[in-house]
Amino acid sequence: MDKRIEIHRNEPFGLTRVYSRASPNHIRAFDGTSTLSNATSVTKSPEANHLEKCPDDPPELVGPLRIVFDEEQSMEQLVELNTYVEFGGHYKPPDCIPLQRIAIIIPFRNREHHLRHWLYYLHPILRRQQGEYGIYVIEQAGENTFNRAKLLNVGFVEASKENNYDCFIFSDVDIVPENDRNLYRCSQNPRHLACAMDKFGYKLPYTGYFGGVVAFTKEQYLKINGFSNNYWGWGTEDDDTYKRVTLSGMSVDRPDRNVGRTKMIRHQRDKGNEVNEKNYVVYNRMKYTRNQDGYISLKYSLIKIEKNQLFTKITVDIGKPPS
Repeated sequence: MDKRIEIHRNEPFGLTRVYSRASPNHIRAFDGTSTLSNATSVTKSPEANHLEKCPDDPPELVGPLRIVFDEEQSMEQLVELNTYVEFGGHYKPPDCIPLQRIAIIIPFRNREHHLRHWLYYLHPILRRQQGEYGIYVIEQAGENTFNRAKLLNVGFVEASKENNYDCFIFSDVDIVPENDRNLYRCSQNPRHLACAMDKFGYKLPYTGYFGGVVAFTKEQYLKINGFSNNYWGWGTEDDDTYKRVTLSGMSVDRPDRNVGRTKMIRHQRDKGNEVNEKNYVVYNRMKYTRNQDGYISLKYSLIKIEKNQLFTKITVDIGKPPS
């Protein structure tokens, strides 16, 4: 793909932004036929040979947390609070070998306020959980109807280009765990980490609910063909993903309800993310379309990659819903 790279330094924020723009003549950066072979290989430093694996039960966890959204930190303050985070939003524990390499994917548009709250709480939690992780904010360009699930597919592809991740956490930007023992990790089955949300009285609203924060290994994600690309606007894409999991012969793992408590930042539904009644038609056909609709059919254009100290933002054009 023809790209033009620009590097700008923003001294007040202590951040460097790297912009990667697709050529105007290049219609798409990914067409579902590309492979993930460009992923960066992970090499161990000489010091890593003398380290032991990180424990299954990280020793610095504190359990229940008090989560409030009354005060908001500036980005400069967040950088000062999280000096252990490497450029681009990456972290690796210095004193043990992490059990998993984790990409955290956040679908995004016009939510800077929520993102600052999320970064304030999640970076310290993730550090205590001793995983190697990278934060990827996937921004939908333009004002067309929002497509959350398609952005999640983009995040999987773009994060896989950067590192050989073996676990992918797909998280809404407005959901924060209330217990750091709710480990942001993958397991033998896809995991539902936001299973006891305050919005629903800290209970699972229904058996097939699979929204908010979910975790897949690379193999599990590919087995279900990723997420559907056809849910424009609000509603039903989470139920589609749950059905993909069960129809693929897997079950969903959830933490104990006391551990899986999460808090949602209250907000009005975004413009461009209104309820779409057509989504129910898509869902009713998903049993027959899921093998063709998903990762293998993903198409998008890369607009820019923006490296910040605490996260990497990837802005893409994912098109618009069919008329």
